Amino acid sequence: MTLKTLSGPAAIAALPRNRLLGEFSLWSADLANMEADLKRIEPYADLHHIDVADARFTPGFLFFPDFVARIAKATARPIHVHLMVEAEIVGEQTRQFIEAGADLISVHAENGEAGLRAVALAQELGAEAGIVLRLETPVSAIRPFIDHVAFVTLLGTSIGVKGQSLSEKACDRLIEARTLLEQSGRENQVILAADGGIREQTVPLLRAAGAQTVVLGSLAFGDQNLGERMAWLHGLESRVS
Repeated sequence: MTLKTLSGPAAIAALPRNRLLGEFSLWSADLANMEADLKRIEPYADLHHIDVADARFTPGFLFFPDFVARIAKATARPIHVHLMVEAEIVGEQTRQFIEAGADLISVHAENGEAGLRAVALAQELGAEAGIVLRLETPVSAIRPFIDHVAFVTLLGTSIGVKGQSLSEKACDRLIEARTLLEQSGRENQVILAADGGIREQTVPLLRAAGAQTVVLGSLAFGDQNLGERMAWLHGLESRVS
């Protein structure tokens, strides 16, 4: 497998900006056959997306630093770690997952000042930083973070539960986030991501609303013709200039 040539901010800055990106959520991979799944998706993934959950901020536990460390040794793709954790541990979790090999750490706006400190820490440690919003959180909560992050991710379903349908509010929230980025002059520096409810019928809607990357689960891992699926995804156009 190709060794990584770029990491951290350089890896994120090198992502294509002329098409919709595909983040592959390893929560949907075959964990018992992870090596085989990684080999299958490596030619098609723009990023690997790894969710981390502390069973307090979210309903259950999810992945650990040693899992990220193993993935980092087996892929040339950037690794995006989404920290769904309480504010009191977000800083230490940021450190641990960067040390394990994460290129991009996204923390929740709901973490407040602790989230801002974690963003600064991620950058001090040589990684890139992002911000995530729960579906219930007003989009305006990204304002304190906009000048400091490279990714803004909006959840389109309730946090930490797989298999839900996309909220009817999701597309309007993406449009609102795009407006805030434009008002801040950061629309060309920040990638807008949609996570949750990613289905064949919803991806075109999210793309039209301004999504620049989507977090793919079963839509990718369950498709036997992944090349065809990704060609379709890359061809979707945004209605947002």
